[in-house]
Amino acid sequence: MRLLLAEDEKSLARAVGTILEKNNYSVDIVYNGRDALDYLLSDSYDGAVLDIMMPGLDGISVLKKIREEGIATPILLLTAKSEVEDKVNGLDSGANDYLTKPFATQELLARIRAMTRTNTSQASSVMHMGNTTLDRATFELSTPFGSFRLANKEFQMMETLISNPGHIIPSERFLEKIWGYDSDVDMHVVWVYISYLRKKLTALKANVKITAARNSGYLLEEIS
Repeated sequence: MRLLLAEDEKSLARAVGTILEKNNYSVDIVYNGRDALDYLLSDSYDGAVLDIMMPGLDGISVLKKIREEGIATPILLLTAKSEVEDKVNGLDSGANDYLTKPFATQELLARIRAMTRTNTSQASSVMHMGNTTLDRATFELSTPFGSFRLANKEFQMMETLISNPGHIIPSERFLEKIWGYDSDVDMHVVWVYISYLRKKLTALKANVKITAARNSGYLLEEIS
């Protein structure tokens, strides 16, 4: 299951992101409202956790804008405020739930499970391309010839590729989405994970392949 986390307190964002990944969520992390809006408008998520007080654009403004665009992604608002008016404003703007900081980890996980439960039951967790499937619930990459359970970063990379068949995904985009804006990881790591995925696709006799676009990025395409 794929989540977007928007929180401007970077240490808190990283801590929550780690907790979510350990609970088998795929997580994209951004640190301001404008990036949160861009991600929600350009990609598909099973849910999003938005801090209300963020630079650039506050969480409720992000929420209002995506609802105006008809995006029904379940939203959990995080707020340091406990006033009833703030909670009412968030819920009236289209939020599915809210949680006041500081919060307990188990309550955060429970609220995420609750708000995504209906959405998950309505949409298949399995993505298809050619003879290849990617199960977003189990992280399994499979074909009729076998399957592999992908590591978290492998899964995020494969999910991005299979969600955008035939479209070039820039290496910088992988680096930002999977390792984070402020990561000091070298661009070479993207190639390393692409190599891991290529080997798995070959072992599974997949009829899709990851192609490198010179100086641009990578795309997933079917083998004719």
